[in-house]
Amino acid sequence: MARKVTRRTFLRASGTATGIGLAAGVLGGRARAAPSDKVNLGLVGVGPMGGGHLRRYLAFPDVRVTAICDVNQRKLAGAVKSTKGSATGYRDFRKLLEHKDLDAVVVAPPPHWHAIVAVAVCKAGKDVFIEKPMTQTVGESQAVCKAVKDHERISQVGTQIHAGENYTRVVEIVRSGILGKISCVRTFMKLDQTRKGIGTAKDCPPPDFLDWDMWVGPAPMRPYNPLITKGAYHHCSFMAFSGGWLPGMAPHIIDLPIWALNLGLPTQTSCSGGRFVLEDGGDCPDLQEVLWQYPALTMTHMMNLTNSYGWDFHGTGRRKRRLGIYFHGEQATLFCNYSTFKIVPEDDPKAELQLPDETLPRSQGHYREWIDCIKSRKQPSCNVFYHHRVNVPCCLANLSLKLGRSIQFDPKTETAVGDDDDEANRAFTPTYRKPWTLG
Repeated sequence: MARKVTRRTFLRASGTATGIGLAAGVLGGRARAAPSDKVNLGLVGVGPMGGGHLRRYLAFPDVRVTAICDVNQRKLAGAVKSTKGSATGYRDFRKLLEHKDLDAVVVAPPPHWHAIVAVAVCKAGKDVFIEKPMTQTVGESQAVCKAVKDHERISQVGTQIHAGENYTRVVEIVRSGILGKISCVRTFMKLDQTRKGIGTAKDCPPPDFLDWDMWVGPAPMRPYNPLITKGAYHHCSFMAFSGGWLPGMAPHIIDLPIWALNLGLPTQTSCSGGRFVLEDGGDCPDLQEVLWQYPALTMTHMMNLTNSYGWDFHGTGRRKRRLGIYFHGEQATLFCNYSTFKIVPEDDPKAELQLPDETLPRSQGHYREWIDCIKSRKQPSCNVFYHHRVNVPCCLANLSLKLGRSIQFDPKTETAVGDDDDEANRAFTPTYRKPWTLG
């Protein structure tokens, strides 16, 4: 029982809906009466990800890009030029936040900057879109949620696949109960880079068009290396600036089971792995195996950068990115990726199960959803409060690997508990290079 969601199916569903699971509460702040009223948008970071966001929002007739910030002068100049005169360029995000009539900001610098910039955006009274990973530590995740709540901001996190038709359909199937009680979820991401990884390059002086000190920002200072600033793909190879490939990709993947099963925060996190094969210029793990314990359910994640063969999804080899989710129920197993799903019943693998009717509203698109919610003052489906439940498990996994042990976690107090709780709790709060703080 397999299904592939075509582009036509997705577009048809997307065009006839009003959004997925929007929060009922209406927040304060600037509200617009007419859909034609323009949202004045700023962007912090216009590398590969931020540049993609810029192109998306330039296509919206009710969005005016008025301010852009990047520490790379070449990228900044190109981005400003693409707005045909509507945007002012800035080299410091703090100056961008002083821009007149700015309504909302897309936060898309390297991940080590996300929390600091997002909190500053909220404190400046602007709505915020945060590229994933939302933060690198539990404490940062808590701080971003607090800032959005305290300043009544509309927020969204950049897990764009959440708005896809296939994810929505899988949620309906899982919640219908036809799989039976689900006690185990297995997720994976495999990216075969080979032993050479992202390659190597020598440290050297930074180019004159890049403010390296500002690029490094709150992270520990280190010599410039051209691999680090090459793009979002390369960021994931350097732990200080990204947290590695687990937070780089797992948020897209574990988002689905957390949504479908309405999971809270895990009570225990264990992560093993290391850097065993790669010989490139990075320092991230090339293998991580994670186990998250929830009440009556265990979820796992496999991240492997040096072997991409993947279970039932692929019967033949070939180096490529592979990812997916298995929902193991007592009556059947459902496995899926971004665009397809398949159900295998326990008693008869060839049996056809009766699928449930469509019950969830379809998203009008991840980018469109945020803009519409800015106007209505209702939180989008991927707001920071929801995504906190996706982000914290990734933060805990990396911390478990770093500490070399499991972390017991209290979801109510959001603190580590157990014999070594002080060590873990101290690690929840990041140490920034001066003068940077979350405040």
